[in-house]
Amino acid sequence: MNQARDRRRSGNPAARAAAERQAAAGAAPRITWRNWVGGARLRTLPLAVAPVAAGSGIAYMVQGFSLTLSLLALAVAVFLQIGVNYANDYSDGVRGTDEFRVGPARLTGSGLVNPKRVLALALVFFGLAAVAGLVAVVLSGRWWFLALGAVAIVAAWFYTGGKRPYGYAGLGEVVVFVFFGIVATVGTVWLQTDIEVQEPWIAGAGVGFFAVAVLVVNNLRDIPTDRLAGKRTLAVRIGDRASRILYVVCVLLPFAVPALYAVAQPGMILVWFVLLIAIPASVITLTAKTPRELILVLQLTSLAALAYGVLLGIAFAF
Repeated sequence: MNQARDRRRSGNPAARAAAERQAAAGAAPRITWRNWVGGARLRTLPLAVAPVAAGSGIAYMVQGFSLTLSLLALAVAVFLQIGVNYANDYSDGVRGTDEFRVGPARLTGSGLVNPKRVLALALVFFGLAAVAGLVAVVLSGRWWFLALGAVAIVAAWFYTGGKRPYGYAGLGEVVVFVFFGIVATVGTVWLQTDIEVQEPWIAGAGVGFFAVAVLVVNNLRDIPTDRLAGKRTLAVRIGDRASRILYVVCVLLPFAVPALYAVAQPGMILVWFVLLIAIPASVITLTAKTPRELILVLQLTSLAALAYGVLLGIAFAF
């Protein structure tokens, strides 16, 4: 604990070294557009697209599909995802968590960007999500969605923000399952139609498990550094081996959905092709010995989540 405290006091070594090199060269630290794009963590966007794609397909199935409302739902999901990514960058940076991080430097944690600028950008994207949501509410007449949107923004912020972030308490997977699975999928359907069917809930669970799998493998990679930072993620709490098993369970459970609807929806055969990504990702996760391998799994899982949501939506629609 004393060693961890000393490291935190000493600041981020990579950021300090970069600043020293810049100072020696007589130049101020520079930040480029690539750093800002990197901070948006675009590889996580498939998790925002997947539930909207699945929900739109179900809306089409019940003849309630609206392209305009689907695109607005997509905008809300994408803007929220980018907003929460910048918010996490800000919160982890000012909290000192990123001082122990291994990998590309974050905007705030690197010390190259004023934290207020990162926070401002997070708020901009939260605002864009709110505007898109408001337009969708006005067009659909479903005013109760305003309350749902407010809850979603609050949940996004307190993942790593606030005095007691739930992401630091091992609850991130639960909230990700609820919002990136159930809420996003069911919400996309309800935004477009009043017809109540069970498919959005079941499809939302399938998409949600993929979102959980992404978070699990991300936190699995970060177990050593999160322990140093005092970040008690679920992976830290249950350990390396259990986290690997949990990942495999979460990445394979979604295929219960195409199995359940195989007879009623013949197009579900398309969803099974996602196993061509899910199975290799599972094998790598169970045998991985380096962070680089887990980063590959992270990329494969995001791709699998996107393919699953899109193909599930197509299967339900046709």
